[in-house]
Amino acid sequence: MALLVLFSTVSFTIEKHFCGDVLVDVSIFNEVDKCAMEAYEIALEKITKKPCCKDVVDVIEGQNEMKFSSFEDLDFEQQQFITVFAYSYINLFEGLEKQIIPHKDYSPPNLVTDIQVLDQVFLI
Repeated sequence: MALLVLFSTVSFTIEKHFCGDVLVDVSIFNEVDKCAMEAYEIALEKITKKPCCKDVVDVIEGQNEMKFSSFEDLDFEQQQFITVFAYSYINLFEGLEKQIIPHKDYSPPNLVTDIQVLDQVFLI
């Protein structure tokens, strides 16, 4: 959610440099590199008055203001959905019923003799 808010509020520019109809360079955060024709173009422009190189700048603007709305601003169906969703999400984490162990307070009987040794029955 934080990344969504970050990317919706960030604005940036995309600069493109064309020589004729050929894309020479694209830059997102800094200036584009000019081609070698740029120096020749200045001299050519004095003669023909028509430049062959051009720069295109696309500006992508993010949001400047964040809109906060309250629960009362939502319509009835949205309020009902949020209420039911929150109720069902909270009920997912209900604890289990307390288990009753009837013999919890009783200790095991005292062994007078070891039955396995007495009968000579051993687990292998």
